[in-house]
Amino acid sequence: MEQYLLDTHIILWFFQGNLGLPKDICTIIETKRCFYSHISLWEIAIKQKLNKLDPSFTIPELEFMCMKANMSAVPISSDCIEMTKSLPLIHRDPFDRLLIAQAKASDLTLITKDMFIPQYNVKTLWF
Repeated sequence: MEQYLLDTHIILWFFQGNLGLPKDICTIIETKRCFYSHISLWEIAIKQKLNKLDPSFTIPELEFMCMKANMSAVPISSDCIEMTKSLPLIHRDPFDRLLIAQAKASDLTLITKDMFIPQYNVKTLWF
């Protein structure tokens, strides 16, 4: 059974009702086993602090929305952190690099619109 890890922007678009998020992606999120990462929550907190994202919701509120949508947190293990060192430097974003490592370590398909991520040896679903 396919399981999915949501990239940070997918989490935001899903809960903000972004009309650019394809219906088939929304259906997957609503009906399949999906995971979020605390690295995404941390990335959102940083971008809120830098005024790059709307601070109208708190990180605990966002995590509650994830849990209410039947998403589970995927752990950030020391093995995942170690794995980031072996990833090629295609993408220098540390948040995305850790998401890639988590997806690989947990055999999850990463849902993302980021065009760099599919260049890694990781299962992706992108549009």
